[in-house]
Amino acid sequence: MRQVCLAVVVATVMTGGALAQTQPPIQSPEDATCRDDARSRLLSTPNPKGLSPFDLGTQLYHECMRRLGPEAAGAKPRE
Repeated sequence: MRQVCLAVVVATVMTGGALAQTQPPIQSPEDATCRDDARSRLLSTPNPKGLSPFDLGTQLYHECMRRLGPEAAGAKPRE
């Protein structure tokens, strides 16, 4: 029984590390803010389209980036 528990813990730690490696590195403060926002809103946001958690999180992230806009990202507005 002890070996089984140890194997489950080791597998969980290895899988968690693999999942974290699939995300690209944070590029800007806005990127970090929107990632945190998407993570915090993922389970409380309605999902009428039945999206997977990954797709819903991606949608929340992109909505946040649009909300911040190019001014927040440091880009100069076009004239």
